[in-house]
Amino acid sequence: MRSPIFVAIDTPDLERAKAVAARVRNHVGGLKLGLEFFCANGRQGIREMADLGLPIFLDLKLHDIPNTVGKAVQALRPLEPAVLTVHAAGGRAMLEDAKAAAPTGTKVVAVTVLTSLDRGDLQAAGVPSEPHEQVERLTALARDAGLDGVVCSGNEVAAARKLWPEGFFVVPGVRPADAHAGDQKRVITPRAALDAGASILVIGRPITQAKDPDVAARAIEATL
Repeated sequence: MRSPIFVAIDTPDLERAKAVAARVRNHVGGLKLGLEFFCANGRQGIREMADLGLPIFLDLKLHDIPNTVGKAVQALRPLEPAVLTVHAAGGRAMLEDAKAAAPTGTKVVAVTVLTSLDRGDLQAAGVPSEPHEQVERLTALARDAGLDGVVCSGNEVAAARKLWPEGFFVVPGVRPADAHAGDQKRVITPRAALDAGASILVIGRPITQAKDPDVAARAIEATL
């Protein structure tokens, strides 16, 4: 069985991305490539990373009118990513169009509340709810729209899974106990996230910025 760890390779440098992926490939279950990488390297860069033989989690967090998101997902179909993200806040019609446009084997998951946000950030944006309540609300929306799952912090994943027992749950903001939180405000350890119901764990800097990424990935995998 593959590791539940998807390493977040957030760099515009294709050769560095390949080098990091090659070093950790035996201790992770897949590669998470986000907006920074995609804007720098495009679809060809995604293809080159996929050639390393690991599943690709394409984290673009698409959020626009339904027609635009549907066409964007359609344009990504040839890449056949294992996982693709859209923003739950885009609404039910957008979520439905994204899922309808995706390849059969791609899990379309909705981002609920970013792990860089807390209650104050939500209130500043006009959302009066606590992050926990907002995650539950958006999880129900994604479930009802026919998506495969959601992205939420480890603090909310147990509640989200309770709402959606058969859902697929991506947990970012995962940090080993001795790691710095960085710009994340709602973090959790890998073991705790898995115990709470995470399907996959997204871990970036604790692995990619380690002196030896392979050793770091192995150490985290050992805690699981």
